[in-house]
Amino acid sequence: METFENKDIFLKINKFYKLIMLPLSRINHYFIFYQIIMNNGIVKFFNETKGYGFIKENETENEYFVHATGLVDEIRENDEVTFELKEGKKGLNAVNVKLA
Repeated sequence: METFENKDIFLKINKFYKLIMLPLSRINHYFIFYQIIMNNGIVKFFNETKGYGFIKENETENEYFVHATGLVDEIRENDEVTFELKEGKKGLNAVNVKLA
């Protein structure tokens, strides 16, 4: 818990976390809540034999690499999925991929 002079609600969003600080009663203390943002998308390609593919995010239409080690559920092309993004060796990768 941190103390702030400003009583305005502060909202910061980046690709991985949403930081929301809400005022507590009439004092200058704020609770901080972290929430992982789940992305929604469609599997554009997935090769079951090689264990990799690509997911196209609905909101931005960006495509992200997905490896079989990042799957929670089995996926196939055109499946609707939810996923998180994690920095990989060559950019952002889809991880914790689940059927929507």
